[in-house]
Amino acid sequence: MEFGVFILAQQRGYHQTSQQVISNSIEQTVVAEQAGFNTAWYAEHHFNNYSLSPSPLMMVAHMAAKTERIRLGTAVCILPLYHPARFLAEVGFADTVSNGRLELGIGSGYQEFEFERFGVKIEDSGAIYNEFLDIIPKGLTQKIVSYDGKFLKLPPSSIAVRPVQSPMPPIWITSGNPVTLGRGVREGHNLFVTALLNGTEAVVALRERLEKVAQDNGADLDEDVKFGFLRCAFASDNQAEIDNYLDNARFQRRISESLKFRRAQSDDGYMVKEVPSPTDPSFEQLRKNLPVGSVNQVIDKMLEEISILRPKHIALQTQLGDCDQKTMLRQIELWGEKIIPAIRKEVDSMNAVSA
Repeated sequence: MEFGVFILAQQRGYHQTSQQVISNSIEQTVVAEQAGFNTAWYAEHHFNNYSLSPSPLMMVAHMAAKTERIRLGTAVCILPLYHPARFLAEVGFADTVSNGRLELGIGSGYQEFEFERFGVKIEDSGAIYNEFLDIIPKGLTQKIVSYDGKFLKLPPSSIAVRPVQSPMPPIWITSGNPVTLGRGVREGHNLFVTALLNGTEAVVALRERLEKVAQDNGADLDEDVKFGFLRCAFASDNQAEIDNYLDNARFQRRISESLKFRRAQSDDGYMVKEVPSPTDPSFEQLRKNLPVGSVNQVIDKMLEEISILRPKHIALQTQLGDCDQKTMLRQIELWGEKIIPAIRKEVDSMNAVSA
């Protein structure tokens, strides 16, 4: 069982400077490596405070110089916002300077606000994403690559700085579209999924959807597919700390939905207002849904979800909203010291019994 930290780099208000947010992301990665996490993941978003990470590949390259062992992932590069030639070159560069530690997460995007400012129609995002899925393996494994698609054009070109990993860095597919996930299964890529802030029923439904995707594409989900599970979780005996984390998780949901459904409000064109939604979960519901509580409660809940979903990777959402940095660093250390070893021990036991 692998574990990662997912760093969204949010700015909940002007009491946080952009420099502080990025500095916190850097520090969390360093501490995650010290705590024994396998991977640090970085998001991509633009033009507002939902996430201050405009280029996960730049973050990977920067963190490559500050770490030695932890793998560094993009979660995700929004492919329709890239030119394929530059994207391929930067992937090769990031894998090179990290000495082959790049995990390449890719997605099609969902915030129309971003697409408009890059001059891309969001209704074309799926088709562009699929053309990128044609190009990436060729560009990273062949000396010369060319492509003549409806949206992407690339004359015969050679990528100068090629990846260290052979044949290429692992690719992680994220999508709400079972057809896209199915292509990932057929082509041997990894999948990245989430149940958002929902509970056990959503985890069960997610497992069923993934089983169908695998089956429809001639694969066994457990034997043939590696997939990661993004989850909000927090361990503490201090209820105020837990509630603060849940408040920031709900903040993330509110902003994400307001951007996705084009109802975002802002007084200055940048800082998105946090507006309560009729579908907001209560703290009571979130405490029921998520792995939050004491260390033992979190371990038990995580093991329950793992027994249902059976992922190969768990990505813990750390930097949310304006969570206190010292508290979050202690949280990462706590997972490394107590939670991850306990979960791995139980998972190894379950695997031994099933074998």
